Amino acid sequence: MMALPSLHPCSYTLPRPISRWRRGVVAMHDLVIRNALIVDGTGGEPYHGDLAVNGDRIAAIGIGLGHGRETVDADGLALMPGIIDGHTHYDAQVTWDPFVDPSPALGVTTVVMGNCGFTIAPCRPEDRDLTMRNLTHVEGMSLDALRTGIAWDFETFPEYLAMIEARGVGPNVAAFVGHSSVRTYVLREDASRRAASDAEIARMATIVKEAVEAGAAGFSSTTNEPHNGENGIPMPSRLADRREMEALTGALGEAGRGVFMTTKGACTSIAEIESLAARCGRPALISGFLHNPANPGRAQGFLDEIAAGRARGVRMWGEVSCCPLTMDFTMKSAYIFEGLPAWKPAMEAKGAALSRLYADPTFRDSVKQDLVKFRGLRAFNSEWHKLHVVETTQSGNAALEGLSIEELAGSRHAAHPLDALLDLALQENLDTLFTAVLLNADEEAVASLVNHPDNYVTLSDAGAHLTFLCDAGFGLHLLGRWSRELQVMSLAEAVRKLTTQPADIFGIQDRGRLAAGLAADLFLFDPATVARGPKRRQRDLPGGAARLVTPGLGVHGVWVNGRPVADERGVVPTPVRPGRVLRDFV
Repeated sequence: MMALPSLHPCSYTLPRPISRWRRGVVAMHDLVIRNALIVDGTGGEPYHGDLAVNGDRIAAIGIGLGHGRETVDADGLALMPGIIDGHTHYDAQVTWDPFVDPSPALGVTTVVMGNCGFTIAPCRPEDRDLTMRNLTHVEGMSLDALRTGIAWDFETFPEYLAMIEARGVGPNVAAFVGHSSVRTYVLREDASRRAASDAEIARMATIVKEAVEAGAAGFSSTTNEPHNGENGIPMPSRLADRREMEALTGALGEAGRGVFMTTKGACTSIAEIESLAARCGRPALISGFLHNPANPGRAQGFLDEIAAGRARGVRMWGEVSCCPLTMDFTMKSAYIFEGLPAWKPAMEAKGAALSRLYADPTFRDSVKQDLVKFRGLRAFNSEWHKLHVVETTQSGNAALEGLSIEELAGSRHAAHPLDALLDLALQENLDTLFTAVLLNADEEAVASLVNHPDNYVTLSDAGAHLTFLCDAGFGLHLLGRWSRELQVMSLAEAVRKLTTQPADIFGIQDRGRLAAGLAADLFLFDPATVARGPKRRQRDLPGGAARLVTPGLGVHGVWVNGRPVADERGVVPTPVRPGRVLRDFV
């Protein structure tokens, strides 16, 4: 499908189907957006027109719709349904930040959180610290930030939904019930240590069923090797056996609702996940597939396996990213290496003990061996030319900023790039800031993943990995980079992938499309400039902890249920929290 021209939408000459138009209607609406390029989310051709809103619903789409108590002249800007971000981790953040910054300012009107089993509900009061320690690595937040920020006015998952609903939310929120939290609730300290008994499995299945019946979007889990809590302890779901997985996914089948979401580890096959989805009769989302230059056919092969499963009648999609996976880090928490078994001692050590470990030749040799053994199977694949020094702390090292580790190793005559990396970090008390381009950097190869018919473009990870990355603007990147600049897909298709497709996958009936009677979740943007801006680090987490953010470019207005939440300046300051906690899925 051809992409729309890279021009301001005012210059587009597009068809105006008569069936879409209401002519000569004069009425007073709450909001009228006039002269917009309407991209309705269905994949159909964009067309020019007006859209009227009454209350929280779209009242009409057409021309001559009259005036509104508020009228916005779009002057040819594009109007689409709000982006549905199906892979976020806002479960903790939403308790202190109901607008889940930065998503609304990036065109997002609905977030689905609780992916990969990383949740905070259910949780016994006496196990709160245990639950937070599980999240420190995967959420990319300090334990102090979590302790300071999380509101704990709940114990069960239904109570968690009720709490955030009572407090109010900025965008719409849907939530998975997460495997690791369910396992911790039942097995407590043993959740990351052993397999569950039959009685424990039965109790977990009951909790999952109750959560889904109370409004969970489904059940999420992970077997992915880099998914660890504090000190490298595996996330509890990684200890689950086949009996447990059958029982917990089976709870979805018993309830007759909900999506099974899982992040696949190296030892988990697509066939295993397909069999679980077929057994429970519920849709499955499998994460996450990115192009790896050290194993270029791997992600494509997984998507082809998923396609074969769909041909057999199993509803399943592979979650792919449209963004290059780039991470900022210091050697105090080097997430990019945490999928290597030899790196586990570094996740357990702190302070002086960590520095001693980094200096140990035996540790270095074991990591080097793993880098060879697992090349093509982990996020970092010894592409030292893609790992750079960003910021040094000693004035004498300022000239090293901008160098790749490959170049650094050459300048220091290091025997191996790992030695150069660790030597510099040790010299600077582990405070040197590095950045690594890990996966999805080859756009020609990534194009086949982004356009694969059995994919779901998502993986923002918004709310997680906050010190390492910010891909919350993935939707803007799809619209700007992949549709406008690379013309890999049309504007209409890019919008469909961000709206109608996730609404259909999750069974959200009244969102994801522009049509009279549906929820007024709207995103007004300039298709000639829409993009995500450069990353920046700011200290606004609880306790002043830092995170990475990226601003939205070309964003002109975002409405949730008919109420404005963001414009070109960012989030609109308002005491109103117009979002809904979504509970009804088909």
